[in-house]
Amino acid sequence: MEHKRPDQHAAPKAHEPRLAPGLDGVEGLDAEATPEEIAEENMTKVTKLKYDEYDPSES
Repeated sequence: MEHKRPDQHAAPKAHEPRLAPGLDGVEGLDAEATPEEIAEENMTKVTKLKYDEYDPSES
């Protein structure tokens, strides 16, 4: 009998956050959810992180 770790082959939890691969330029990704979609909780909350490098020695 093969023993598996508890986390191996486990189904994802209902509201487990996931990271998507880079989808820059895909049409519709920046669209806001409509009030109806929000009321039905048919939307995805998105957090955008932007790296803004600033080097004061180059000024």
